[in-house]
Amino acid sequence: MAFFLETVLGGLMTGMLYSLVALGFVLIFKASGVFNFAQGAMVLFAALSMARFAQWIPEWLGVQSVWWTLALAMAVSMAAMVAIAWLIERLALRHLVNQEPIALLMATLGIAYFLDGLGPLLYGSGVYGIDVGMPKEPIFVLESVFPGGILVSKEDLYAAVIAMVLVAALSLFFQKTRTGRALRAVADDHQAAQSIGIPLSRIWVIVWSVAGGVALVTGIIWGSKSGVQFSLSLVALKALPVVILGGLTSVPGAIIGGLIIGLGEKLSEIYLGPYLGGGIEIWFAYVLALAFLLFRPQGLFGDKIIDRV
Repeated sequence: MAFFLETVLGGLMTGMLYSLVALGFVLIFKASGVFNFAQGAMVLFAALSMARFAQWIPEWLGVQSVWWTLALAMAVSMAAMVAIAWLIERLALRHLVNQEPIALLMATLGIAYFLDGLGPLLYGSGVYGIDVGMPKEPIFVLESVFPGGILVSKEDLYAAVIAMVLVAALSLFFQKTRTGRALRAVADDHQAAQSIGIPLSRIWVIVWSVAGGVALVTGIIWGSKSGVQFSLSLVALKALPVVILGGLTSVPGAIIGGLIIGLGEKLSEIYLGPYLGGGIEIWFAYVLALAFLLFRPQGLFGDKIIDRV
């Protein structure tokens, strides 16, 4: 029983990290109705910014405090993501207003390749570490209930709490704020949103900036766990099944989908792996996503689209 609970907790905390990546996809889709293939590249660019500025700021400014260094590096990295968002809107998105969705989709692909090249060009192509003070040593809990207790990673626990706070904040933002309602209106119909005075360009800058902030948090957490390297952009591939399960338009769906994927991967690897062979953790999420596409393509919390002709 203790081993089962340990596996469940590990899967749920891994699922929270998947949810962080999926949030970026959901945010862009809610504002533009287009799947953002650049989210993985944004995670890589943000993580590289954080890692390199954390190294450069003590050299440039002589800052000795670790916390001040991290705060300044995070602020500069966030400013860089806002600048990227402004450039994306200025140079690409505003020229594609009211165009076919495939045009915006191809634009996100171009943005992804551009950021994949820009990041190493500006910051270097080495493997960099990010140390934000999250403890890496594991702890044992429920020792009075189970002999030896249950092993829990403190780093994963901290990351899961950060993810939950971010998801809650974004859910409130979309549901309770005027800007959040404007974002939903823009996603439904660009022309109708413009006709009632919603500034499309400003809305897109806001949502890409928020997605950049989510990418920064994601990049910091994943970079702290496994280092910042080019393969970090591929972490977005893990989020694809998450958004399919949760629904492309649902912020809470991203978190539920992530938990299902994370938990399912761990349990299937441990309990089905000995019978089906290793590597289930790699393909389990995609098989589950395929089943959802066949029987419930809108996901658990997505909006069902009905066209009347």
